[in-house]
Amino acid sequence: MSNSTESSPNPGDDAEAGTPGTGEDICPACQGSGKLADGRSCPSCGGTGRIVEGIGGG
Repeated sequence: MSNSTESSPNPGDDAEAGTPGTGEDICPACQGSGKLADGRSCPSCGGTGRIVEGIGGG
């Protein structure tokens, strides 16, 4: 089992991990817990509690 942060993007990700102009953040759907209020795994972050989103302005 790999703990690499470079994996397939989850639905809540703006881009793949490591893409220039992106960074890791707490998933807003589960507040970083990886689980929804009903106990199910968060579909936005794939249960990791983290998403990849664009940073910077433009």
